[in-house]
Amino acid sequence: MAELGYSHHLSARGRGRTERLTPRLLQLLLWAGTAFQVTQGTGQELHACKESEYHYEYTACDSTGSRWRVAVPHTPGLCTSLPDPVKGTKCSFSCNAGEFLDMKDQSCKPCAEGRYSLGTGIRFDEWDELPHGFASLSANMEMDDSATESTENCTKGSSSCNVRPACTDKDYFYTHTACDANGETQLMYKWAKPKICSEDLEGAVKLPASGVKTRCPPCNPGFFKTSNSTCEPCPYGSYSNGSDCTRCPAGTEPAVGFEYKWWNTLPANMETTILSGINFEYKGMTGWEVAGDHIYTAAGASDNDFMILTLVVPGFRPPQSLMADTENKEVARITFVFETICSVNCELYFMVGMQSRTNTPVETWKGSKGKQSYTYIIEENATTSFTWAFQRTVFHEASRKYTNDVAKIYSINVTNVIDGVASYCHPCALEASDVGSSCTSCPPGYYIDRDSGTCHSCPPNTILKAHQPYGVQACVPCGPGTKSNKIHSLCYNDCTFSRHAPTRTFNYNFSALPNTITLAGGPSFTSKGLKYFHHFTLSLCGNQGRKMSVCTDNVTDLRIPEGESGFSKSITAYICQAVIIPTEVTGYKAGVSSQPVSLADRLIGVTTDMTLDGITSPAELFHPESLGIPDVIFFYRSNDVTQSCSSGRSTTIRVRCSPQKTVPGSLLLPGTCSAGTCDGCNFHFLWESAAACPLCSVADYHAIISSCVAGIQKTTYVWREPKLCSGGISLPEQRVTICKTIDFWLKVGISAGTCTAVLLTVLTCYFWKKNQKLEYKYSKLVMNATLKDCDLPAADSCAIMEGEDVEDDLIFTSKKSLFGKIKSFTSKRTSDGFDSVPLKTSSGGPDMDP
Repeated sequence: MAELGYSHHLSARGRGRTERLTPRLLQLLLWAGTAFQVTQGTGQELHACKESEYHYEYTACDSTGSRWRVAVPHTPGLCTSLPDPVKGTKCSFSCNAGEFLDMKDQSCKPCAEGRYSLGTGIRFDEWDELPHGFASLSANMEMDDSATESTENCTKGSSSCNVRPACTDKDYFYTHTACDANGETQLMYKWAKPKICSEDLEGAVKLPASGVKTRCPPCNPGFFKTSNSTCEPCPYGSYSNGSDCTRCPAGTEPAVGFEYKWWNTLPANMETTILSGINFEYKGMTGWEVAGDHIYTAAGASDNDFMILTLVVPGFRPPQSLMADTENKEVARITFVFETICSVNCELYFMVGMQSRTNTPVETWKGSKGKQSYTYIIEENATTSFTWAFQRTVFHEASRKYTNDVAKIYSINVTNVIDGVASYCHPCALEASDVGSSCTSCPPGYYIDRDSGTCHSCPPNTILKAHQPYGVQACVPCGPGTKSNKIHSLCYNDCTFSRHAPTRTFNYNFSALPNTITLAGGPSFTSKGLKYFHHFTLSLCGNQGRKMSVCTDNVTDLRIPEGESGFSKSITAYICQAVIIPTEVTGYKAGVSSQPVSLADRLIGVTTDMTLDGITSPAELFHPESLGIPDVIFFYRSNDVTQSCSSGRSTTIRVRCSPQKTVPGSLLLPGTCSAGTCDGCNFHFLWESAAACPLCSVADYHAIISSCVAGIQKTTYVWREPKLCSGGISLPEQRVTICKTIDFWLKVGISAGTCTAVLLTVLTCYFWKKNQKLEYKYSKLVMNATLKDCDLPAADSCAIMEGEDVEDDLIFTSKKSLFGKIKSFTSKRTSDGFDSVPLKTSSGGPDMDP
């Protein structure tokens, strides 16, 4: 799709037209509002345009001589779905006399009978009004008898001569001369060109005298000073701090690049010019002047001129580990220190161009800015131009009122440059050979031991600083919930997460969530009422850390040759954002996507905490969770550093368990910030899905045991309600067991009880009968013993007389148990009915009565 209208771009090498650097979104919306008529407020459904309801027109020719054929409705707002634009004929194309151009198929066809065509000619034969393309100009020239000034004072093409104003301090600038043969330089003042002031008028200032000669500053790092006081680059394999070149020690190699911090002369790969802010023509003047320790913007012809400074780098030599890593796009970086001193609305632009293509603005600073550093990461190994453009005011000021408003650059440092120079040498991995040892590259994910020069693999779950792979400290641990890839170049999450609670461990698996998901924010409107959206593309986890989200810029740039891709036409990230102009605004089948921005280039960690590495995900931005399961939060950072976002943009995604929302679930923006961010730097999203619930475990279900029916009992397993898990283990199958009914056990119990009662009754009767017999026997024994004692004479003494031995002892048998006693009573009765009691003498024999 063509980008219509006039769009001037600043050129890196002083060629082509320039761009006023208005926001690209406003250009797109302005184009959409003029090229396509939008129906607003009708509320009616429009029908597809018929061929009779529109006609074709060509767009204005661009700088390459190309144009587009577009369809324009006869009545705006009557229909929609116009044909898409197609490539038009070359602007130099024309039909022959007697032919006309059929816009439908863009071919020349003969005129119908009775009609004629002039071919390339145009006839004007009606002069009731001035035809289109004509202009009438008039000028009132005051006459004088003689010229008061020489004609050489008049600018070429001037219509009048004006009196020269008196020179002021705004009409000159200072610079430093190149080093002479003695190694000295001096401060010198020059008049700003073209010189329009007069030194002879009263009150006019004179050009200050040049300063005294001083010693030249040293050469820039990586250069050495020759005998004639010029600076030359050190040969490869050596380094310098601006004085003499020194060979790199064994086991080291030069860190090639460009480091400019002394500005006595402009480096050979830099150039400067001035671009008119009125007619956008290059003036062939010097826009930036060297000033020893900095370079600054000189006075231009007018205050709205662009002061251009360009640095060209032939290519880059990234580390070997980065070449093997397809996800880490950084091949080099440029860092510069600058400041702006402004009294009005000055602007400093930093632009980057690839392969001699048109520069693309990267960053803009407005107004005064204190001394600060800015870093830009280069992600493409190609010939690259870096351009700084300073404009004192955007208004058409043809005078020099604000020459004291300046931009200063103190230092520029570019790393990993092909054919660059070195200011130091860093250790390298050593490779043994027949002639000694030489530097080699470590495999991806290996760091260099400073002492031995050997390569060692980084520990697990660490990533290697590819640009500083020295020592084990170069291996940086991954954040919580992440691990490193095989070559230790990035940390990623494999869509699994574990949360430890006092009673159990909750395991998550987000693999069921889609690789990418899109979300459009609420509609926004320009001051003219044209609608656009912020469109987000997100990829959460997995894929070995590969970034899956792609945001594109599908606006065709007519300045880029056909078949070539434009600069930054698409970006790849974990999360990216683009501006979408819907089809109802453009009038075509496809919408317009522009301004792709990366919101997440690195995964910092995955945790349930609300803060990680300085990034906070406020819980109050979204409705609170109600299931008691904390959100799992993914924390990301982007590499883009802007004025407002000094630490880069950050993004958080809250993944919340929502059993009622099937995969993929719903993606929400904060209710108070419809654009996904409340400050432009920190973006927040909420992803609710059943796939975000913990994996099911044995703690998430319970058993239900049925009653015994017909000798069968069933055990069924069901999920606990509400079910707060997903995936994981499945419910066990129903279990069937053989059982006995209650009637059976009741019968068994009654029978056992009856038997027990009968047995107890029998035993009771038996022992009662035995007890009666024992009682009778005992009474008989007592009576017999009494009668026996009465028949014997009384003993004279019961004591043992002196001299007698104890010969007989009555020893009763040992105690018997109850059943033993009963047995003795029943088995040892004499024939006369008495019980016999065994007696034992001291000799062991029984002592029986005669």
